[in-house]
Amino acid sequence: MASQLLSTVEHREVLPENYIRPESDRPRLAEVTTDSNVPLIDLASPDKKRVIAEIGLACCTYGFFQVINHGIEGELLDKMMAVGLQFFRLPPEEKEKLYSDEPAKKIRLSTSFNVRKETVHNWRDYLRLHCHPLEEFLPEWPSNPESFKEIVSEYCREVRRLGLQLLGMISLSLGLEEDYIEKALGEQEQHMAVNYYPQCPEPDLTYGLPKHTDPNALTILLQDPNVAGLQVLKDGDHWIAVNPRPNAFVVNLGDQLQALSNGAYKSVWHRAVVNAAQERMSVASFLCPCNSAVISPAAGLVGDGDAPVYRSYTYDEYYKKFWSRNLDQEHCLELFRSAQLQ
Repeated sequence: MASQLLSTVEHREVLPENYIRPESDRPRLAEVTTDSNVPLIDLASPDKKRVIAEIGLACCTYGFFQVINHGIEGELLDKMMAVGLQFFRLPPEEKEKLYSDEPAKKIRLSTSFNVRKETVHNWRDYLRLHCHPLEEFLPEWPSNPESFKEIVSEYCREVRRLGLQLLGMISLSLGLEEDYIEKALGEQEQHMAVNYYPQCPEPDLTYGLPKHTDPNALTILLQDPNVAGLQVLKDGDHWIAVNPRPNAFVVNLGDQLQALSNGAYKSVWHRAVVNAAQERMSVASFLCPCNSAVISPAAGLVGDGDAPVYRSYTYDEYYKKFWSRNLDQEHCLELFRSAQLQ
């Protein structure tokens, strides 16, 4: 029911009880720090070897980085954020047409994360879209706002181009052939989540999304340029805020790159927090292996006589396991460790 959507309800003065986290699982916003060394990669740099080395260092230390001069026009980024916000401001009867809490549905509007399984909800609405091949999914996308399909399809094409470029650079940073990861992932699917985080009356008691890693290969996140909300876990013990930077993307490594790299690169734990003063938007684009792709550590990254860190599995197997669990449980990859290392 679309009546569950936060974006259809007037601003509340008190946080509803089913959004309140146990005291041991609250964001503790006062303890969050900033980090002036968050990796920032300039993709227009003429020194490509240095760029690849910087990406490799970011992948093994932080598990994410920001990119600038990525070739996507700032005007398109602004249009993407604007049309996303227009969508969430549509009347309830329009949003009702797309509402679903079925995780397998490829085009759907929903709330929180997985309302069928959760006991505590998250302060988020989101529009989930499959984006590749575009011609297959575009007819099912929202037709309101009128410019939605045109703007979002152009955005998806540009982000896919960027994502494949980054996968090539990540391959090179591991000492692999430039096309190794792209080939290993097969004909990659592409999804996106247009996230809407309304003003929250008590942001210390809940999350937009609790801590999680991404089950896919690579996530490219467009942040709201005016409102911070993304936080990542640094060194396994403290949260740092990743403040928005104009015309930049945040690039998160997903679980499949941690597996392909034999654990050398890290799929970053991250979360979204909310605030009382302003609503916030973000657009997350996910590059995913095809379901039949067999994921296993690259042979060149496993030492002679050593067992690989992770066993071979299909992405379909992994994705089903991920969605069968709660978002903030232990790292899903722990369930796919090689038998010799358990």
